[in-house]
Amino acid sequence: MELLFVALGGALLGIAARYTVPRRSTHGVLVIPAVGALAASVVWVGLTWLGWAWDGGWIWVASLVIGGLVAAAIAWYVGVRRTAADDVFLASAVKNGVPARA
Repeated sequence: MELLFVALGGALLGIAARYTVPRRSTHGVLVIPAVGALAASVVWVGLTWLGWAWDGGWIWVASLVIGGLVAAAIAWYVGVRRTAADDVFLASAVKNGVPARA
C-alpha cells in the first residue's frame, strides 16, 4: 500500500516538475509524471531491499526527493535534446526541402 502512495507522490512531483521546468511543449503530458512515479517507486523498493523500514520517515524523504529530482532532470534533458533535434531538422528542411514521409 505504501508503494502506491510513493508512486502517487512521485507522479505529483513529476507534474510539478513538468510545469516548473522550461520547454514543457517538447514532451508529452504524461511523460514526466510517469518518470517521477517510476523513479520514486524504484528508489522505495531499493531502499526496502536494503533494510530501510517502510514506516520510517527517511525512506519517504529519500524516495520522494530523488523521484522529484529525477523527474526534473529528465524534463530538462528531454527539452534540451528535443529543441536541438528540432533545430537540426529545421535547418535540413530549409536547405534540402522537407523529406517525404512513407
